[in-house]
Amino acid sequence: MSRRALRRLRGEQRGQEPLGPGALQFDLRDDDDAEEEGLKRELGGRRPGEAGKEGVRVNNRFELINIEDLEDDPVVNGERSGSSLTDTAAPGNKGRAPCGNTDTKADGGVARTAPPEQSNASGKLRKKKKKQKAKKSSTGEAVENGLEDIDRILERIEDSSGLNRPGPAPLSSRKHILYVEHRHLNPDTELKRYFGARAVLGEQRPRQRQRVYPKCTWLTTPKSTWPRYSKPGLSMRLLESKKGLSLFAFEHSEEYQQAQHKFLVAVESMEPNNIVVLLQTSPYHVDSLLQLSDACRFQEDQEMARDLIERALYSMECAFHPLFSLTSGACRLDYRRPENRSFYLALYKQMSFLEKRGCPRTALEYCKLILSLEPDEDPLCMLLLIDHLALRARNYEYLIRLFQEWEAHRNLSQLPNFAFSVPLAYFLLSQQTDLPEHEQSSAREKASLWIQQALTMFPGVLLPLLEYCSVRPDATVSTHPFFGPNAEISQPPALSQLVSLYLGRSHFLWKEPTTMSWLEENVHRVLQAVDAGDPAVEACEHRRKLLYQRAPRNIQRHVVLSEIKEAVAALPPDVTTQSVMGFDPLPPADTIYSYVRPERLSPISRGNTIALFFRSLLPNYTAEMP
Repeated sequence: MSRRALRRLRGEQRGQEPLGPGALQFDLRDDDDAEEEGLKRELGGRRPGEAGKEGVRVNNRFELINIEDLEDDPVVNGERSGSSLTDTAAPGNKGRAPCGNTDTKADGGVARTAPPEQSNASGKLRKKKKKQKAKKSSTGEAVENGLEDIDRILERIEDSSGLNRPGPAPLSSRKHILYVEHRHLNPDTELKRYFGARAVLGEQRPRQRQRVYPKCTWLTTPKSTWPRYSKPGLSMRLLESKKGLSLFAFEHSEEYQQAQHKFLVAVESMEPNNIVVLLQTSPYHVDSLLQLSDACRFQEDQEMARDLIERALYSMECAFHPLFSLTSGACRLDYRRPENRSFYLALYKQMSFLEKRGCPRTALEYCKLILSLEPDEDPLCMLLLIDHLALRARNYEYLIRLFQEWEAHRNLSQLPNFAFSVPLAYFLLSQQTDLPEHEQSSAREKASLWIQQALTMFPGVLLPLLEYCSVRPDATVSTHPFFGPNAEISQPPALSQLVSLYLGRSHFLWKEPTTMSWLEENVHRVLQAVDAGDPAVEACEHRRKLLYQRAPRNIQRHVVLSEIKEAVAALPPDVTTQSVMGFDPLPPADTIYSYVRPERLSPISRGNTIALFFRSLLPNYTAEMP
């Protein structure tokens, strides 16, 4: 019978036993042995050899840290065996104390009386312990000698081959500039940093009890309000792999192609309700979700618009190829294929929602992801946006590193946004108090150098920037011909479009008083160089006239997606006059079609008057073939 059963028979509860003087002592034995021994003591039965099983008694629990010392030097009755103690018989037991059964322990100097069986058993135990310690010490020495021999061999190899010991990681071992971190794709990670986990997840915890966990995804979190997911016929296949890069492409099944044809018919009808009807039968058709999201956004239903974009991303992520990686930066999607464009646009619109939601760090990660899908062509021209997101996220080191690595082959300094954002990043970095003093001064010098070059290359940015910031310029600056109104008027239209895009998006980053005073200081230095006849001024003017003749297609596509009024107004007439669809704005001229939309039968060409009448009433009506 166990101790718990005895307590129940007596009607006692655990923790109500009276504490005696030895209540804080405990034995270094197994719980089962201690429980059995305590039961035997309570029942009054004790075996003659029981004294040999006495455990090590410890008064202080922290002495268990040095357990080896306790084994070598056992504790008896709460005191160390090093102090010479002699156990004598009690006065009432003088007649029973044997004189020939003493067992003298030489190690600890403790003399105690014990029966002959106990002395033999304890002697055998001590011999076994000594043998085990000898084995452990011998094996430990052998392992140490083996490790020393291995170290010596490695040292000889390094000395013979001339290799150095490992030092700081080289530059090549750093993460790729477009490396995407999974945890930063979740906006809750950034919101927890701002408001705390309790404020962000407080409303989600009760709902998770009834949640059926679907497939794990990185881009979005599936919601219980969404329709039940079933494969819509969207898949991805690997086209080729070469030079460490993998080219993928989305594919549409025959069922998905039929839904795509119905979607195009619904778009031509200019009626959003037709898209809603299509989504009732195909709830995860991506282009329908994108187009309906734009319609909800125009009607100021931002929550529904964002929900539709997340559903489109979830549908496409479920179709990923097993080798497709969001984070490696080595997976490519050709924008010329219409099936791939939906993924680009869904990512861009999700990034825009995240920026408006106040999650610039997460939006920066989405921007890096879009840029990594096709960095050479950059079909959505994310280089016009990545600097803005890096500054908003206060990730100045990343912006500076991107500029240093890509300036040589991409000429980022010729873009107005990079020309002004990089010196601003250097200046804001120099304002951080946790940096050493020499690094602050170095960053301040680089900031002044780059902002002077930017003002020399793009003088038409200064006055509109001061106007955005509600700052009245100095009379010497506003009346000077270099920075005056003529500078803005004389720049090419393509450059004016880039300047309007940058100022409409990032002008509020310059409103700080310290930033304005630093800008004013460098403006006066540029004016001094202009008045002194610096040859760099004339070289920059020639470069402006030569480089910015006409904006390429990807910049125009970016301006359309940005919806910045000043930049959209600067688009050329051939772009503004054509119809722009939200699911495919300004498609490339060299589009690669994997399947062709069947031609719709025209009732006019067939001369069917009845069909023409029905088509006038129902624009989607198509006469069936006999």
